[in-house]
Amino acid sequence: MLSARPFPEGRRRRRADYAPPAPQIRQAARAHDGETEGLPLYEAIYRILRRHVVEGALPEGLVIGEAALARAFQSGRIPAGAALRRLRDEGLLRDYSGRGLIVARDGAAEPIRLDLFEAGLKLPEPAALNPKARNRRVKIYPEVEHIVAYHLSYGRFLLNESLLAEHYRVSRTVAHEILTQLDRAGLVTQDRNRRWYVGPLTADLMREHFELRWLLEPVALDQAFPHLRRADLIEKEGRIRRLQKGQRTPARLERLERDLHIDTVLRCTNSRVSEAIRRSQLPLLATHDIFQRHHDVDEVETMLAEHLAVFRHLVAGQPQKARAALERHLKRSVETNVSRLGALGRLPESRRVPYLIAAD
Repeated sequence: MLSARPFPEGRRRRRADYAPPAPQIRQAARAHDGETEGLPLYEAIYRILRRHVVEGALPEGLVIGEAALARAFQSGRIPAGAALRRLRDEGLLRDYSGRGLIVARDGAAEPIRLDLFEAGLKLPEPAALNPKARNRRVKIYPEVEHIVAYHLSYGRFLLNESLLAEHYRVSRTVAHEILTQLDRAGLVTQDRNRRWYVGPLTADLMREHFELRWLLEPVALDQAFPHLRRADLIEKEGRIRRLQKGQRTPARLERLERDLHIDTVLRCTNSRVSEAIRRSQLPLLATHDIFQRHHDVDEVETMLAEHLAVFRHLVAGQPQKARAALERHLKRSVETNVSRLGALGRLPESRRVPYLIAAD
């Protein structure tokens, strides 16, 4: 009988947290394949798994056993085993010297053992399509994005999808959608074993991000200027002046960064330019939090003055002067940020999260 070697401690999935129950799997497979009649559970498992293998969504050599497949689909081992044997008979899976079957489209793969979800299995989950699930994802993503951006400066981290789902008490489908969004934003990468990684943000990479920004943000500001309301610009200018005299918290400094580089610059009409800028802004979002922790008063003071100059020119109706001030600000910021990057030390314990695991 087909069986699977248990995964190492800490890798075992909690059934109730991440997989939809069997009736939902049948419904999802039925909806995917356009059928109107109910499907036996083994047929639903077979169709979903076959699609993953044929489309190359699962890595060559992946070991799949009855127990692991049954856990993933929240089914018994009998329907899981029936689906596996059918795929073996079709030549999409094959036997090998260990337990279970392996994905073998070309017949020559070496066996590898991964959690099925880490390997790329995605269950069509009807519950994830409802408005409550969408709203949950929308609410969670900005927090995860900020946390990931902050960690970039502190080295390389494994982003564990299971722990992310468990931490926020969401399904694996929602967690994967968040990871996909982080990937599109350029904040995470995936290795050949389908594991997600964050960082590191190196000095050279930081310089490249700033170079792209000083080339594109002034152009974007020119495009955005006709669409900016003078009352909004005056409000943003006033916020800087108040902060120059008041308490500089990381949240308030990030608000000023957003005022200029996102809410003003990214009002440009070219969506491709905006997307390129945003991808280079995200890895640098946490720098002012870091400056605050290191009590870099001089740098914060300089930054405030430079932001004020940009808004002063915009309020006065002088976009070319605002553009020049923005370019000077970005070029000057490069080496200051690079020097801070090299002096950070260890990630503060208070900023650690369970789903980001140091990889170095």
